[in-house]
Amino acid sequence: MLSARDRRDRPPEEGVVAELQGFAVDKAFFTSHKGILLETELALTLIIFICFTASISAYMAAALLEFFITLAFLFLYATQYYQHFDRLNWPCLDFLRCVSAIIIFLVVSFAAVTSRDGAAIAAFVFGIILVSIFAYDALKIYRTEMAPGAIQGDQQ
Repeated sequence: MLSARDRRDRPPEEGVVAELQGFAVDKAFFTSHKGILLETELALTLIIFICFTASISAYMAAALLEFFITLAFLFLYATQYYQHFDRLNWPCLDFLRCVSAIIIFLVVSFAAVTSRDGAAIAAFVFGIILVSIFAYDALKIYRTEMAPGAIQGDQQ
């Protein structure tokens, strides 16, 4: 019988090594089109969070929530860990993430600009830029992932 010390000193089995490689970061993803979009969304969301923290702290929770959601998607796509959850429709989830972010940032940006504070106006400007980036991302997801299935279904 092996003691705990003997098991610890043995080299890991092949299956264990394959499981640990699931978190290896795909560096090519960060330079891909989707990676650059997610990085841009993440950076602008952080800037908006800082602007809301400096001016109107009531709206900073929305920006922080979208920051963490975008960070989670960036992590899942960069490590390709999303492939382990094959029952989830990832293009649909990503599309819904973009649509919800568009709605949230439109409402929060227009509500923040009414305060006429310098940081709130900056958050409004960055919010409109971020909404356009999220809209572009949603359009790209729809065209590449969702629309081809509908077009192929009509032809059959």
